[in-house]
Amino acid sequence: MKNPFQKIYLASKSSRQRELLRQIDVAFELLLLRDQTPRGSDVSEEVLPDEAPLAYVTRVTMEKARSAHQMMVRRSLPVRPILAADTTVTIDDKILGKPANKGEAVEMLRRLSGRRHQVLTSVAVIHHEQTWQLTQVSDVLFQQLSDAMINAYCETAEPYDKAGGYGIQGPAAIFIETIRGSHSGIMGLPLFETAQLLQQAGIRIL
Repeated sequence: MKNPFQKIYLASKSSRQRELLRQIDVAFELLLLRDQTPRGSDVSEEVLPDEAPLAYVTRVTMEKARSAHQMMVRRSLPVRPILAADTTVTIDDKILGKPANKGEAVEMLRRLSGRRHQVLTSVAVIHHEQTWQLTQVSDVLFQQLSDAMINAYCETAEPYDKAGGYGIQGPAAIFIETIRGSHSGIMGLPLFETAQLLQQAGIRIL
């Protein structure tokens, strides 16, 4: 039987990550990083000059995990494993972030239309001064999208809180011909890899 006192901290506001952790029955509390402080965000998601997509997503994920760990210590919270993750979409070695407006969303989807791109999700776990991290890469092929399809999708709220301007768990699933990799990783938390890291940190899965 699973230890009822086993619980982790999730350093994320992502509802998708919460749903995925519940899917594998991992108990968690939220340890939310701050977006707005007098000194700025706890973790900046700005891309550094000449930073490659893999280096970017790995760095941001680790910064999130370390910031949450510092918060746990500073607040004298019960010591638990801390899980952080970050996802980025890349094509032609260019990072596609979250579109700020309809124009950016349309531009991103036109770029993805009829082509393969990569979704990188990095996961980090910190516990008792030990750190585990890995990055899962999925290859996604979009069908050719008409302007009508793109405009209709961009009229919804779907594109604007998602890297690359789409989410596989929503209506944009019909855009995707094939994937090679992890469906849950494209959603924002690769469950196979996440379970491996949590087990290394002492969390029993199943």
